[in-house]
Amino acid sequence: MNRGKVADLAGCTGLGALTAFGVLALVVVGGDGAVPFTDEDLHSWPLTHRPAVAVALARGLTATGTGVIPYVLAVLTGVVAARTLRSRLIAVALCVTCLGAGQAARYGVMQLIARARPPHADWATHASGWSFPSGHATTATVTAGLLVIAVSVRAPRGRTPLAVVIGCWGALVGLTRLYLGVHWFTDVLAGWLFGVGWLGLCLGAVARWAPQQVIAGPRDTAGIGTRPTTATGTRNTTEEVAGHALQDPDRRGRSRPA
Repeated sequence: MNRGKVADLAGCTGLGALTAFGVLALVVVGGDGAVPFTDEDLHSWPLTHRPAVAVALARGLTATGTGVIPYVLAVLTGVVAARTLRSRLIAVALCVTCLGAGQAARYGVMQLIARARPPHADWATHASGWSFPSGHATTATVTAGLLVIAVSVRAPRGRTPLAVVIGCWGALVGLTRLYLGVHWFTDVLAGWLFGVGWLGLCLGAVARWAPQQVIAGPRDTAGIGTRPTTATGTRNTTEEVAGHALQDPDRRGRSRPA
């Protein structure tokens, strides 16, 4: 798939996800703070199904969706996706910028909508700020998406199971926020949609405007216009084959005399 098709597909996916996010945001804002019945049902079930071990596991998993861990994974994404030192530095900068700018945009939307969290008595972990969209779900979605892209580019074998595992991690981080009682389900869903939308726009922009070395690396681009070599290291090119004819300029399709 060429860069133009990647840019178009990523951009359309991003715009579609952000459109769905906008519709969901209008539903939440239009409710004047009322909680949809799906949120109430999905919030009440975990309250009666929270054994200590499950809560501890959920707290450990939810901690991977915030703080320094997503940025470490973003740096790892840039290192894996590129090949040379220079292209890796550029890729790392792009990944970290995508994640950081996405978090900033999500925070601005959260402040604008200002949706209240579930009752504090239902919380099984610490939380701060407004509720919509979930910051953990957004951050984990963007981070998981970056990792999946790097795996798809650099792992020719076994990439599908690895991508599924990474995707499940991103989804489970969001679900832990629901399980621990600090978010409504629509907050988590909005975080997923916002993360996919933001990542799609970033990927589309990189595919369309980033230098070729950042995307493919020098090994993929070096083969364009270069000459193949033989096992002994000599270049086997059309110029060298034609060199025999140059030794005999009068020879034009006739056999060499015996």
